[in-house]
Amino acid sequence: MPGPTSSGPAYQPDALIDQDIETWLEQHRHKSMLRFITCGSVDDGKSTLIGRLLYDSKMIFEDQLAALEADSRRVGTQGEALDFALLVDGLAAEREQGITIDVAHRFFATEKRKFIVADTPGHEQYTRNMVTGASTADLAVILVDARKGVLTQTRRHSYLVHLLGIRNIVLAVNKMDLVDYDRTVFSSIVAEYRDFADRIGIGEVTAIPISGFRGDNITAPSPNTPWYEGPSLVSHLEAVPIETDTDQARPFRMAVQWVNRPNLDFRGFAGQIASGVVRPGDAVRVLPSGKTSTVSRIVTLDGDLEQAVAGQSVTLCLADEIDCSRGDVLAAAAHPPQVADQFEATLVWMGEEPLLPGRAYGLKLGTRTVSVTVQPPKYEINVNTLEHLAAKTLDLNAIGVAEITTDRPIVFEPYADSRALGGFILIDKLTHATVAAGMLHFSLRRAQNVHWQALDISREMRAVQKGQRPRVVWFTGLSGSGKSTIANLVEKKLYSQGLHTFLLDGDNVRHGLNKDLGFTEADRIENIRRVGEVARLMTDAGLTVLTAFISPFRAEREMVRAMMADGEFIEVFIDTPIEVAEARDVKGLYAKARSGQLRNFTGIDSPYEAPETPDIRIDTTVATPEEAAEQIVAWLNR
Repeated sequence: MPGPTSSGPAYQPDALIDQDIETWLEQHRHKSMLRFITCGSVDDGKSTLIGRLLYDSKMIFEDQLAALEADSRRVGTQGEALDFALLVDGLAAEREQGITIDVAHRFFATEKRKFIVADTPGHEQYTRNMVTGASTADLAVILVDARKGVLTQTRRHSYLVHLLGIRNIVLAVNKMDLVDYDRTVFSSIVAEYRDFADRIGIGEVTAIPISGFRGDNITAPSPNTPWYEGPSLVSHLEAVPIETDTDQARPFRMAVQWVNRPNLDFRGFAGQIASGVVRPGDAVRVLPSGKTSTVSRIVTLDGDLEQAVAGQSVTLCLADEIDCSRGDVLAAAAHPPQVADQFEATLVWMGEEPLLPGRAYGLKLGTRTVSVTVQPPKYEINVNTLEHLAAKTLDLNAIGVAEITTDRPIVFEPYADSRALGGFILIDKLTHATVAAGMLHFSLRRAQNVHWQALDISREMRAVQKGQRPRVVWFTGLSGSGKSTIANLVEKKLYSQGLHTFLLDGDNVRHGLNKDLGFTEADRIENIRRVGEVARLMTDAGLTVLTAFISPFRAEREMVRAMMADGEFIEVFIDTPIEVAEARDVKGLYAKARSGQLRNFTGIDSPYEAPETPDIRIDTTVATPEEAAEQIVAWLNR
């Protein structure tokens, strides 16, 4: 019998194996993908459930299983049994405390579908991380400990899930083994939850009695719950519809992530298609400019496409050389989204520091980042009773509705219609921390009704007529530093040179324009915002404007700088140590603040954030007011 050769039958099994692998990979590649989150209160068993899903779907390698067995013996909470939560709780702090802190994403697959699951924290302190995990999910598994029932955090997470547009809800009543699989317990929890769900607008809820630890009703019906006739959790996850078809049926939208210009002969606009379908020859509109063109090519790394759909990342080439840059939106020309700069929005506050109405934050929507101010909330929402509560601000984890104003028009759609163009985050401009997640409801009517009136006499013409360059000279420093004295001397010197000036002084402004404001942090912010708007209008008149305000916060000084044209905002830091300013205390303010008679006094019980890089710094311990004024005027006359 001849021996095996390279072409003989002995090598056929390897070829069949290779073919089987390729067939399996091809089938796996075309499986649909479901993104879902697990959420609920602390210790409801979210991590254990995900660990069980990974284990039962055979997505754990032998070395991981060995590590799990060792960790279960060392730090597990299930005696001799495997502690599946340890597969997900990767942080040392999580293992020590037995809670989830960060958002952990895990992948697993069954014969019918692929899954990415986000294990989100149950602790109230980390609600912000739950919002992050839910922002891209198609389905939410809300766990309830059968022993504890529906808790405040269950309601909060359910409200957030609904708010974030997740329509597929699974109520997983976990730890049924610890209540002896009592049907009455399950039914009572489901009834209470459905009553709450109805009140917040959640439609259908799929309720499943499970035990993540024992595996009941996870991958197959459990004999321990013969009274339950619904699907297992995995069966439901495999069958639930995914809304990709809905996205494709909507009008075309794509936020421009990057302008691709590798050479002089190619210019394309790269991004991920948020909704709709696009083909070469389609008419598109660039927003917010409104200019139109047609798609000439759809370019990918694997070659040009005849069409691209929602979810795909592509580069679009246009037939015309029109202005389009990062942050702009390409949309179906006949069905464009809206453009506005004033909105009503829901905010989920995530910052350790409370919302400061009037402060300028960064707003990131899609690929566009703009400056935004938030008005005092219309109301805060009590997640237990759903009452609308009066609120002047929002604290950590609070949910409220407020009006917001951006410094320029942005492209948007209501969040209920589009997560991509309706969901945003707020960013603290100083720390760059994300402080809120938001959902746009609609643009305010005044955003459409109030327009800039075209004027025949421009600010440049007014400045030329006066023979000067309009500028704002912004004096900042502690009370008693000498701001008003020095600013008054500077104005006298500029006036004697024939310049047209106006001095806005902090005390004087509070007698009229800002007489309704106190000295809380929010009021101080609003005080400076109003003064900044007035100063900007005065520069439009061609004036040199001098302002003397403590203006204690860098964010507000930078907000005013952003209102002005480049080079028109000059920050003058009157640098005086607090002990020197206090010694000068001609008004007796420091003494009152020290005795507790005067609250929120800068330098005593309210902070002063000194400029880091002022245009001019005056040290009043070495310069007299006259010398300081001469130094400032010399700088301005350069």
